[in-house]
Amino acid sequence: MCGITGVFAFNLLGKLNMIHVTSATLALEKRGPDAHDVYTNEYVGLGHRRLSIIDTSAVANQPMWDAQKRFCIVFNGEIFNYRELRSELEAQGIRFSSSSDTEVLLYLFIREKENCLNKLNGFFAFCVYDRQEQTFFLARDRYGIKPLLYLFDEDKFLFASEMKSMLQYGIDKELDYTSLQAYLHLNYIPAPHTIFTQVKKLLPGHYLKISSKKLESGRYYAIAEKANPSALTYEQATVQFKDLLEDSVKRRLVADVPVGAFLSGGVDSSVITALAVKHKPDLHTFSIGFRDDKFFDETTYANAVAKHLKTNHTVFSLTHNDLLAHVHHVLNYTDEPFADSSTLNVYILSKETRKHATVALSGDGADELLGGYNKHAAFNRIIHKGWKENLITSLAPVWKLMPQSRSGKAGNLARQLNRFAEGMKLDSRERYWQWAGFTQGTQAGMLLRETRQKLNKQEFESRKENYLRYISSPETMREILLTDMHLVLPGDMLTKVDSMSMANSLEVRVPFLDYRVVDFVFNLPDEFKINRSMRKRILQDAFRDELPAQLYNRPKKGFEVPMLNWLRKELNALTDDLLSEKNISEQGIFNYAEVQKLKAQLNSSNPQDVHARLWALLVFQAWYKKYIQGLPVNSI
Repeated sequence: MCGITGVFAFNLLGKLNMIHVTSATLALEKRGPDAHDVYTNEYVGLGHRRLSIIDTSAVANQPMWDAQKRFCIVFNGEIFNYRELRSELEAQGIRFSSSSDTEVLLYLFIREKENCLNKLNGFFAFCVYDRQEQTFFLARDRYGIKPLLYLFDEDKFLFASEMKSMLQYGIDKELDYTSLQAYLHLNYIPAPHTIFTQVKKLLPGHYLKISSKKLESGRYYAIAEKANPSALTYEQATVQFKDLLEDSVKRRLVADVPVGAFLSGGVDSSVITALAVKHKPDLHTFSIGFRDDKFFDETTYANAVAKHLKTNHTVFSLTHNDLLAHVHHVLNYTDEPFADSSTLNVYILSKETRKHATVALSGDGADELLGGYNKHAAFNRIIHKGWKENLITSLAPVWKLMPQSRSGKAGNLARQLNRFAEGMKLDSRERYWQWAGFTQGTQAGMLLRETRQKLNKQEFESRKENYLRYISSPETMREILLTDMHLVLPGDMLTKVDSMSMANSLEVRVPFLDYRVVDFVFNLPDEFKINRSMRKRILQDAFRDELPAQLYNRPKKGFEVPMLNWLRKELNALTDDLLSEKNISEQGIFNYAEVQKLKAQLNSSNPQDVHARLWALLVFQAWYKKYIQGLPVNSI
C-alpha cells in the first residue's frame, strides 16, 4: 500500500509544476512511511511513498523501471494473483529482479497494455510512464478501493492519491457548489467530482491515457446491468459462494508483514475471520467498544466469535473522552469534506491495530453486495408490499409526532417508521435518494445561499439523474444494490476505510470485493440475498454452522458514534464557533436562517437525523478553515 503522485507538463507554464513533485510526494507520508523517491525529467515527474507489504527489500522500491529503462511505474495497491501472473510472464522469457507484485504489474502492462487490467485480482491505482512514446497510462481498480485524483488542463496533467498532495501543486481552489450540495445530502462527494471544480476522481473500473495535451478515458470493467441468471439451486449457489469467498480470503493473507483482521461482532467480519483462521491459525483480531454507551457497543458479539474461533483477540474499549480526543486528528487528516461520523471509529481502530499488524482484513462490501442495510430491508418490503406496509404509511402522521433519534431504541424505531412512510410516497428514484441521504426534498439546497441554489440547480439535477440511472420504476433489488455499488460503496464506505487506515499506515484488504465474488453474486436471484425474514441470506446460511448462534437474528447496527449527545454537550462550543452568524455571514456560502433551524432542532425532543446534518456542516467548516483560509484545525 502506498501513495502516488505525478506531473505531465505540456508546455513551459506546465513545467512550473515540476518543482512541487517532491512536496506533493512528502504530503503522502502517512500512506507510505517506509520509503520514498521521485523521478523527474524535463516534462515528467513521478513520486512514490511506500508502505512495504510484499518484498520489503529496497529492490522493490518505486518509481520502478523495466530493464530497458523505457517504462516506469508508480503503484498503490496489491495484486493478489501476482504469483500466477509472474509464472505466465516467466514462461514468456521475462526475468525478474524482485519478488514484488509491482514488477509483475509493470511487465504485464508492457506486454498487454490496458488489456492487462482484466487479468488483475486486487486493488490498485497506478501510473505507467512510457519514456519513448511520451505517454502516461493510469488505472483504478474495479470498485474504487484505492483512490486516484487528477487534474487536466491545457498546460498539464496532475494526479495523486490524496487531495493534500494535489494541493501542493498550487491548484486553483474554486469550490464546486454542485458537489457541496450533494455533500450536504449524502455527507460525501460521489465520483467523478470533488469539492474543487478542476479536480476529478477517476471512476472505478476506468483508465486514462495522456499524451501531449490529449486525454483519453476508457472503461475496462462494469457489473452487468442485467443478470445472467444462474441455473444453480440455492444449495449449490451457497457452496460455490463459500468456496469463492474462501479463496478470496486465502489470497488476501499473502504478505511479508503481520496480518490481522477487524472483528466487529457482525456477520460480515466474523465470516472473514472464520475463513482466515483456516489458513492462519494464529490470526490476531481487533475490535473497539464503547464503554460509556452500551447501545452502540458490540464487543459481546466480537468476543464470542473470537472465543469460538480461538483467535488472539484484542478489544480497544473506549470512553467518550477517548473518542473526542481523536476528533481533531480526523478533521486534520480530512482533505475533502467527508462526514460519515463512523470515520472516527475506523481511525481509532486502525491506529490501535497498526501497533500489532501492518495489514488487516475487513468485512466491508458485504452489505452493498448482499442487501445488508436497513434501507435494503425497507426496499424489499416495498417491492413485495402488503397490508403491513400500507398500514405503516397510513400512520405517517403518528410517526411524525413521535420523538425520533438514533441514540435510543424507541426513538430510532420511530425514526425508521417515519422514513419508511415518507419514502413510500415517493417514486423509485426519489425514494432511493432520500434513503441514501440525510435530507428531504430541497433541504440540502436550501442550506446554500439563494444565489448558489440558482446557479447550480440544473447541474445538480443532471448529476443526481446520473447517480440514479440504474433504478427503474418500479425498482428491483438488483437495481438498488447496483446503485449502492456505484455510489455508496466507493463514495462513502471505501473512502472512509482507505483514508482512515492510511492515516495510520495500515493496509486494509476487503475479500468480499474480489471481482469473482461480486460477479457471481450479481448473477444470483434477489431472493438468494434478501427476503422478508433475512438479509444477506446466502452469506448467513453458508456459514451458519461455523459461527456462534447468537450472531443470528440480532438487530443490524451501524459502526456509529454517539454524535447527537456530543453535539449537544462536548462539541457544543465547536458548533457555536464554526456555525456562528458572524462566521456564516463572512463566509458567504450558507443560509444562516437554515443553519439556525438545524441548531434549534438539535436540542428539541425530535432531533431525527439533524446530528448528521450538523456534523456535515462542521466538517466542511473545519476543512474550509484549513484548506481555504489556511488556518490550523487545532485552532477551532
